[in-house]
Amino acid sequence: METVNILIRQLNSMWVAAVALLPSIAIAVVVLLITWIIARFAKKISDRLTGKTHMRPSLQSLVETLVGIAIWVVGVLTAVTILLPGLTPASLLAGLGIGTVAIGFAFQDIFENFLAGVLIMVRKKMRIGDMIECEGIAGKVEHIMLRETHVRKLSNELTVVPNSVLFKNPVQILTDGDQRRHEIVCGVSYDTDLDEAQKVIRMAVEKAEGVDTDKRIDVFAREFNSSSIDFTVRWWAGSKPLDMHQTRDTVVRSINRELNAAGIEIPFPYVTNTFKEPLRLVQETDRGEAE
Repeated sequence: METVNILIRQLNSMWVAAVALLPSIAIAVVVLLITWIIARFAKKISDRLTGKTHMRPSLQSLVETLVGIAIWVVGVLTAVTILLPGLTPASLLAGLGIGTVAIGFAFQDIFENFLAGVLIMVRKKMRIGDMIECEGIAGKVEHIMLRETHVRKLSNELTVVPNSVLFKNPVQILTDGDQRRHEIVCGVSYDTDLDEAQKVIRMAVEKAEGVDTDKRIDVFAREFNSSSIDFTVRWWAGSKPLDMHQTRDTVVRSINRELNAAGIEIPFPYVTNTFKEPLRLVQETDRGEAE
């Protein structure tokens, strides 16, 4: 019976404490409700403010998310303080600090990608729609998210790249400008007048469709190859991969046409085979002729 009485007294005390806590619970619920309303209005306000700027969509989403998180953190901390008056804001922040360190060690890669995503969004170089190359990954940037970036390859496969990879490694942005320089190698035979060949090749490149003739066109003698003297040919055209393939096609066709018209040979590799008879057979042949 004594055990039952103790249990009843404990239940009564718990009930009394719960009833006494009802006003605090009600106030905490009201605080959370107000927090939810403020978070919604803050999201709309930040959306309007960022909409008037030239921020990229991913960065606008990041600002809205951070504003919402900050408001909810303040609201939840306030509600917990109301429910548990013994907890002070200082003790809560200390507990959050210890918990943050523990969580940081446990989810180090996640936080690393998150921070890298924030920094990628803040800097303006890489944009959605850019063609990039990084660590053997080449394609078009489709989405920049907080933890990962979606890169669509030219063959249409989608590659999900952790943001830390793009942040810590060199990234080539092929479409940073509207144009970039393209290059091929063209060879002529050794008996060719190099000055004449240079003029013909330059004229052919200038005639090719898609080449920006307002910018410099380079035609340099490059090296003595096995069967030809090679020229490095450079020109400026669109920066997209399709522009590169199209102008390279027109340049190669134009150079081939103009060199043929000028009677300049584009050589193919020559192979010279030398056959030597064994000394014994030569001696036998000489002996037989002598007899």
